[in-house]
Amino acid sequence: MEITAGLPPIYADTPIELASAQVIASFPVNTFLENLAIAPDGKIFVTNHEIGKIICITPDKKQHIHANIEGKVSGLAFTTNGGLVATGWNTDSVPVISLVASDRTVETLLKLPDAIFLNGITPLSGTRYLTADSYRGAIWQIDIAQRHASIWLEHSLLARRTAESNIPGANGLKRFNDNLYVSNTDKMLLLRIPITAAGEPGEPEIFIEQTNIDDFAFDVEGNLYGATHIYNSVVRIAPNGNTTIIAQAEQDVIGSTAVAFGQQESDRTAIYVVTNGGMFLPPPTGVVPATVVRLEVGKAGYHL
Repeated sequence: MEITAGLPPIYADTPIELASAQVIASFPVNTFLENLAIAPDGKIFVTNHEIGKIICITPDKKQHIHANIEGKVSGLAFTTNGGLVATGWNTDSVPVISLVASDRTVETLLKLPDAIFLNGITPLSGTRYLTADSYRGAIWQIDIAQRHASIWLEHSLLARRTAESNIPGANGLKRFNDNLYVSNTDKMLLLRIPITAAGEPGEPEIFIEQTNIDDFAFDVEGNLYGATHIYNSVVRIAPNGNTTIIAQAEQDVIGSTAVAFGQQESDRTAIYVVTNGGMFLPPPTGVVPATVVRLEVGKAGYHL
């Protein structure tokens, strides 16, 4: 596997079983695709992080700008009525939660001046969501109906190695059954946090060490599919922790940032991967176009 010089060789002995791959969309060099959410009708919504745009890719692979966020946009999730909730910053660099209605109108739901770097976001229950604060080392709970935010959990396992690091601590997060899984990219950890019946956090524990995961998704059997970002690959991590590389640079996943499962009968056993073409740590060939890549994985995605 090709790995940029200087990175710890954490996947050097990892088995490789490459999935069938197809690029379904590409974007100009220096496009930072950060996250994605896929609707039941097959539309793929992608965050173009640095310029605050949410792009829609239709099932026939056409692209259009779905919404403009004033500032930057990171994480993305659906509301119960077909809208989108997004994390990011406004033009004053204040962390915000934005709502994009189904008619594509955008409003700032909440400003969070006590947050630092809002990143991945995932549903908890009803109108409640959890979002990672990558630089504070915390997870916020957002209630989009009550328009209220509070710290759900702040913990040393969610923090960066040092306050000077520009690599995210808590980054991606997803629920599987009664546990929340969180990637700490800077510490190269995958964490597991029990969720109580009341929706509160239990004590975090380390699930996997020495793995470089950005955002990820689960299939129905509990296999985790993770974007490794600077390792230019996608990995599958089984419930017992065994890791397999299922895509690498040759499958056009350079700078992979997030993963989501298809939602239609034709693609429900496929995942879609978004990339930034290596902007954070360019490969020897330099930054390449950002892509959305479909990988056939043979399992359907997990839903709450």
